Amino acid sequence: MLHAASAFLVLFAFWLLLSGYFTAFLIGAGAGCALAVVLFSRRMALIDPESHPVHLGPRLLLYWAWLLKEIVKSAWDVSRIIASPRLPISPTMVSFKPTQRSSVGLVIHANSITLTPGTITVEAEPGRFLVHALTRAGAEGAAGGDMDARVSACEHRS
Repeated sequence: MLHAASAFLVLFAFWLLLSGYFTAFLIGAGAGCALAVVLFSRRMALIDPESHPVHLGPRLLLYWAWLLKEIVKSAWDVSRIIASPRLPISPTMVSFKPTQRSSVGLVIHANSITLTPGTITVEAEPGRFLVHALTRAGAEGAAGGDMDARVSACEHRS
């Protein structure tokens, strides 16, 4: 029920954001449409913890703040590499075992690696990630880095 209520709130907020008008009729229409979408989605079994991971809550928001900082740092490093006349790259592929237990955790981790400039998740399986990095240091950071531990901490229920 928590996932359905959260989906309703997100859909209704999106309706209000796109509408920009706050008359009684449009607010009622938005609430009705959001409710209809949630009811149809529940009937089709589309609302579950995997599709709408509201259970991650504040931990996910803290992780996103950390990830944004890492993206900026990595973008700066990649910009320095590109601007260097020597172009000091050492493209590397690394395979490692992620510690996440849920499919949501694995997806968050794989997407976080890909969002970070200079690295991309080439293959993501439950027991193995294959990552391409622009530099050897980036590959080592992806394989045994802080990101894996932070995503695992984010997915664990308190």
